[in-house]
Amino acid sequence: MKPPPFQYFAPTTVEEALAHLAEYGYDAKVLAGGQSLIPTMNFRLAQPAVLVDLNNISELFYIRPDEDGGVRIGAMTRQRQVERDPLVAERAPLVHETMPHIAHPQIRNRGTFGGSIAHNDPASELPAVTTALNARFRLRSQAGERWVSADEFFLGLFYTALEPDEMLVEVALPALPPRTGWAFREMARRPGDYALVGVAAVVTLDESDLCRQARLVFFSVGEGPVEARQAADVLTGEKLTPEVIQAAAETAATADIDPSSDVHASTEFRRHLARVLARRALEEAAERAAGSG
Repeated sequence: MKPPPFQYFAPTTVEEALAHLAEYGYDAKVLAGGQSLIPTMNFRLAQPAVLVDLNNISELFYIRPDEDGGVRIGAMTRQRQVERDPLVAERAPLVHETMPHIAHPQIRNRGTFGGSIAHNDPASELPAVTTALNARFRLRSQAGERWVSADEFFLGLFYTALEPDEMLVEVALPALPPRTGWAFREMARRPGDYALVGVAAVVTLDESDLCRQARLVFFSVGEGPVEARQAADVLTGEKLTPEVIQAAAETAATADIDPSSDVHASTEFRRHLARVLARRALEEAAERAAGSG
């Protein structure tokens, strides 16, 4: 199938793009990499009257160091560039570790870092990873700009805090605290497929090797990234022994998530995967945290 007719604009500045969004509101869709939007338009699941193509806006393509030791990434930066960038590998190693798991290289060559986040597919890796890292997102409209934390940005199934006249223009990934470890795990039927279950873990230890803070965020188990807060409570203040990690993984799989059954996996199998992947991710994150001290 092919999409129904639509108006097409290819602005060269953010201001021009925002003017189109302000004029057309809910009738407009932003085109970033197009790896999700174009197929849904071809199947007529999405039928925007106006398409605003951001691919000619050079100011949205960048990776820069942040003053706090983190990194800032322009919304239109290609996923493949993020995957290969040495600054991302140094300052945001969890993102660096995650990128090769996103679809296939051909998709990552076109797909954008900000586009995946703004789309908020529940099976997407980047919403979960940016939530685990407590990232912040800079949103712009003609009225001005605002910063929104990842915790407040992802609101539901393909639904975010973006207003119809707003664009995501930048992602700020904060520096990791000292003695912090990270890990990413997912299980898919084939490499490049959407994950049946995935998880991102970030663990910080104090000087006594007790867990100061832990974040465990799942994807493909709900309507967006799902943070396992009860599991984090199990870990906080404890020495991360195999028994404590297993207890946290069990809590995550049974109390923090409520996955559904579909043609790909049953609820029970997804809980099993969540339990196993959480344990493995926490073990690796704890090992890295201890080794970084």
